[in-house]
Amino acid sequence: MSIDLGDDILQDFLVEAGEILEQLDEQLIDLEQDPDDKDLLNSIFRGFHTIKGGGGFLALNDLVELCHKSEDLFNLLRNGEKRLNEPMMDAFLKVLDELNRMFAKIREGEDPAAAPPELLQQLLDFQNESPPEEVEAAPADAEAAESVEMEAKESVEVDAAASEARPESEQKDEVNEKAADDGNMSDDEFEALLDTMQDKSPVADGAKAAKTSTKKVKASNKKTEKSADISDSEFDSLLDNMYGSGKGPTAKQSMTKQSMTDAPPSGAEKLASTATSKTVTAAAVTAPVKESAALPSAKSKDLTAKKDAAKKGSDETPDAADKKADKKASKKAGKSAKKAEGETTVRVNTARLDDIMNLVGELVLARNRLNILKEEVQDEPMQRAIANLDIVTGDLQAAVMKTRMQPVKKVFGKFPRLVRDMARNLGKQISLEMIGEETDLDKNLVEALSDPLIHLVRNSIDHGVELPDVRAENGKSREGSIVLAASQEGDHIRLSITDDGAGINPEILRKKAISSGMMDEETAGRLDDKDCFDLIFMPGLSTAENISDVSGRGVGMDVVKTAITKLNGTIDITSVLGKGTVLSLKVPLTLAILPTLMVRVGERKFALPLSCVNEIFDLQSKQTNIVDGREIIQNRGKAPPLFRLRDWLLNGAAKNEPINDSPQVIMVSIANTVFGLVVDHVLGQEEVVIKPLGALLHGLPGMAGSTVTGDGNIAIILDVHGLMRHYA
Repeated sequence: MSIDLGDDILQDFLVEAGEILEQLDEQLIDLEQDPDDKDLLNSIFRGFHTIKGGGGFLALNDLVELCHKSEDLFNLLRNGEKRLNEPMMDAFLKVLDELNRMFAKIREGEDPAAAPPELLQQLLDFQNESPPEEVEAAPADAEAAESVEMEAKESVEVDAAASEARPESEQKDEVNEKAADDGNMSDDEFEALLDTMQDKSPVADGAKAAKTSTKKVKASNKKTEKSADISDSEFDSLLDNMYGSGKGPTAKQSMTKQSMTDAPPSGAEKLASTATSKTVTAAAVTAPVKESAALPSAKSKDLTAKKDAAKKGSDETPDAADKKADKKASKKAGKSAKKAEGETTVRVNTARLDDIMNLVGELVLARNRLNILKEEVQDEPMQRAIANLDIVTGDLQAAVMKTRMQPVKKVFGKFPRLVRDMARNLGKQISLEMIGEETDLDKNLVEALSDPLIHLVRNSIDHGVELPDVRAENGKSREGSIVLAASQEGDHIRLSITDDGAGINPEILRKKAISSGMMDEETAGRLDDKDCFDLIFMPGLSTAENISDVSGRGVGMDVVKTAITKLNGTIDITSVLGKGTVLSLKVPLTLAILPTLMVRVGERKFALPLSCVNEIFDLQSKQTNIVDGREIIQNRGKAPPLFRLRDWLLNGAAKNEPINDSPQVIMVSIANTVFGLVVDHVLGQEEVVIKPLGALLHGLPGMAGSTVTGDGNIAIILDVHGLMRHYA
């Protein structure tokens, strides 16, 4: 059966369900760490319930069946009838994968196939299995409970004997005083009161029957109502005896209160509810018995919790436990703040945001043009107006860019599940900490960073964190840690993946590079540790001893470097052998408006992305040499290669145009490689809007796009990485 994707209701459902599934992925992993979190249990239950309701409205029966069975099981969990365990969590994660598969099919306009029968049966089995028996109480605890209970019984018997020795009138007065004080009576007191009132009337029999078996009263409502109903006058008389004449509520007031409930109880049920109440004295006697009986079960729960902690190999100190508690509290506070914020948001199609961004880009170009004209016009009021327009345009640009921003959590949200599943497959114990999840990034960059970050996290899990036994032998905790962090630095975002694993051995990388034929032994010997770390990004090089479905083919880190470079970003590695590794990425906040350095080569203007520029100096101030047929320049104690853009970008007559007497060198850094580019003149910094190249120029090496400069001319935006790959 095909699905009509043009249905507005379906589209709204897909958007809402997509958001719920993202939340469920994160919430399920959080729940595994804290299975008794009622808020999480209720939230996950509501998530499945919402998806089920939408799917039922759209007649997606297979989806509804899967959600319904999951919802039923979560209902038992949140009501305390079941407790989450590891096999149950595995089943829920499979349910989530199945739901994602179903929604992928729906987005393609196809009717999704049903979930595997074995998964549905597994959910039913979890519902029907009997709860595990509680641990038997220790003998000492049982004896303590029995002794307390015996003392309580003895005290009750003494009180009863003392009361029997007193006259009947005193006993009745004492009953009335206690009832007037707190409105509660013991069972014996209530029966004595009924006896004195009606001398074993049918009403009293009905009260005793209700006290003996409430289930029998409910099972035979009609019969009980006939035998146990009392008149208003009789009930008023009963209340007067309980509270004192004129002090207690009347029968009418009681009936008014009862009418406000959904199912008004019968007279027998009124008596039953009153008969089951206890006086303060009786409660004080029975409380120690209940508390002592609760002690063994509480201790058994503590023992069970300790056993579970031992199984996980947890060796956390009280300080570590306090830190975890603080993290949970801050997480809950953040979630409640998000709920409050959610009421003030509105969904907007991203196409509209792109249109607004394009218009702001045109406004930025017009502003740049006016700033140049301002210098030519000696009119002070006009200059002030243009300066004011410049400020407003900058504020508008920043505001529109914020509407395109998304929190990095959009990417980070995938990793708790990834770390959990991969660590279990590899037999490792790994905790994941995420810092700076609310850092905002352009939505296009959020999508583009997903795959590179997945590669880096998988690399840290596989190559970085050691097996628990190896960590224990090295004096580390059995559980390794990975920290994902994001922070804003000016107009860039810094992302880091830190692990406390084995670190990277530079000697192994040197040997790998030599054995794979990437470089000779002499060249490899001249590399320092940082240069050796950069060898990881070479295609075909891997430190894994065996090829697996996780790593070993030497393509992951090469793909990461290429992807980050395309985003005008950089990647850096810092590692200490035996301590751990830090992988650091730096990417621009947005790709829509690009800060550039405008340069002139011959008579043409070009724009270099400012993010890759390290420094600028005159060519004459440095010494150049030719080594192995390549020009180099002496700078800061190193000799990076030097390339002249005139040789790459100009052809024919333009190439023979006179060279500037004082050419300048721009030191550029691309993917941890530093080199110099010679230009005729550096014009200055300018924010530009990237425009796509026309059909004739599309695909030219080293050309990233074009832009309109402030003087109204067209400038080519250079792709420095593409230039190096094609010409160097």
